[in-house]
Amino acid sequence: MAIRCVVLDFDGTFTDVAAEGAPFVQHFRGRLSEELGRDVMEAGWAQVEEQVVTSNEEHGWEVGGRIVAPATADPYLLSNFVARRLCERLGVMRDEAERAALLDRLYREAYAQVGMAFKPEAKEVLEALLDTGLSIHVVTNAHTDTVEAKLTKLAPRGRERLRVSGDARKFLIESPATSDAVFDALPETMRVEGALVRPIFLRRGRYYEALRRIWNETDTSPETTLVAGDIFELDLAMPAALGASVQFVARTNTLEYERRAIASLGARGGMDPSLRAILPRLRG
Repeated sequence: MAIRCVVLDFDGTFTDVAAEGAPFVQHFRGRLSEELGRDVMEAGWAQVEEQVVTSNEEHGWEVGGRIVAPATADPYLLSNFVARRLCERLGVMRDEAERAALLDRLYREAYAQVGMAFKPEAKEVLEALLDTGLSIHVVTNAHTDTVEAKLTKLAPRGRERLRVSGDARKFLIESPATSDAVFDALPETMRVEGALVRPIFLRRGRYYEALRRIWNETDTSPETTLVAGDIFELDLAMPAALGASVQFVARTNTLEYERRAIASLGARGGMDPSLRAILPRLRG
């Protein structure tokens, strides 16, 4: 089917997440130090981070007792994971619920410090997408107002037609507030044989609600939608399972299981580090 709707992730997909994330990491570490009453750098933050980044373990961002994304995908996820591992090493914040609540609060505080650093081709590609006349949407975990402000500063031609759905909470494994036959037909998990031991959880209800709202408002469907994102597990796994085409905007640290998962989709999957690779996908 021809593509009629395009859904774009934001952080890490259209932005230079390493550049934007530097103030986040600094603020996050500073606030964690205050909360723990000791300097986390002196307590071993760098050593823990190095172990996580260089090991072959399947480190993941854990929510509700389930791994929902790779821990090394971006500075935000990595900071959260290192903080949790460091607390375990130090024997502090032993109550998991209390620790999760603290890290979530620090995450939101630190995210307010994030700068603005778009990828070089971001404006060009957004303008080309908007020029197609297709329904173009951003669906992101970030706050709507934050993303709207950044896009307004970037000022791509046709900006007024770009719709943003923030706080998508793609990491929550739960049912939508109102379920339906399409969601109910989703498998609970998928596997990437030979590359990932743990399962990838597919039933992300809040994310599904955002996508369903777009499909209902635009009279489109998963089969006529292209979804682009930089983290397979968060951005692309569920849409692909629903029947959408997906474009993986490859990171410098793309994981082997992400490559294999995209390859397994055949013509419905694509992978390239450049945003420009999205455009040929619209022509079928």
